[in-house]
Amino acid sequence: MHQVPLFPDNPTDNTLNSLLGPHLKALHPDWQAALRQPEPREALVGLNQFLKQRLLAGARIFPRRPFRALDHLTPDQVRVVILGQDPYHGPGQAQGLAFSVPDTTDCPPSLRNIFKELAQEYPGTPLRRRNDLSDWADQGVLLLNTSLTVEAHQPASHAKKGWETVTDALIACVAGTARPKVFLLWGSHAQAKRSLIEASAHGPHLVLLANHPSPLSALRPPRPFIGCNHFLQASTWLEAQGSGTLQWLSNGPVGGA
Repeated sequence: MHQVPLFPDNPTDNTLNSLLGPHLKALHPDWQAALRQPEPREALVGLNQFLKQRLLAGARIFPRRPFRALDHLTPDQVRVVILGQDPYHGPGQAQGLAFSVPDTTDCPPSLRNIFKELAQEYPGTPLRRRNDLSDWADQGVLLLNTSLTVEAHQPASHAKKGWETVTDALIACVAGTARPKVFLLWGSHAQAKRSLIEASAHGPHLVLLANHPSPLSALRPPRPFIGCNHFLQASTWLEAQGSGTLQWLSNGPVGGA
């Protein structure tokens, strides 16, 4: 997997402490190329101005590393894409990986339902105990929120500020690579990206739909998240495509995080 210079994690403070320039310079050239297209480039200029204003106003912005989901991977290395909406807005939660939180943090309800679904799909195996999903990223799982920053205790506070244009460019970049990949689209927000994925697709991709794992929707028909079998389907399909399998249940140490 691609490794880049990382912004050191601070276990007691996950607030953003710089503008986007240094983070963008640390990205792999293939991600940089996707973001140099006119629309995402313009959006990033606006985002930088917005973030500067909010930081000067004293806002606490999470996470410390907005582009962390890209640290582990080049576009060609992505095997699975899981789309979230925006980062967790509680102190110490957001890591820059959709749905993931540090192991020292309580498991959020949506992540708890993800683990519940894993236990259903893989009966008889040890339950996953790790809240940190870095091991998934190390295996080629892109855990991408569609907004990459948020303010403390204000969900969706940075939605519609330009991040969606940036992450659309990243999604299109990934879909446009030839390597077979699976897109797990949970909830209407993620499913709205289906047309973008299909329009950008180059190569065999599998798109799976279900409700969001939130307790508010996880059991709701017609596509309940609990019982969707997405993890098993993704692993089986990738193996059939010659792209290897995935270890979703690892409880061991995370490397390269």
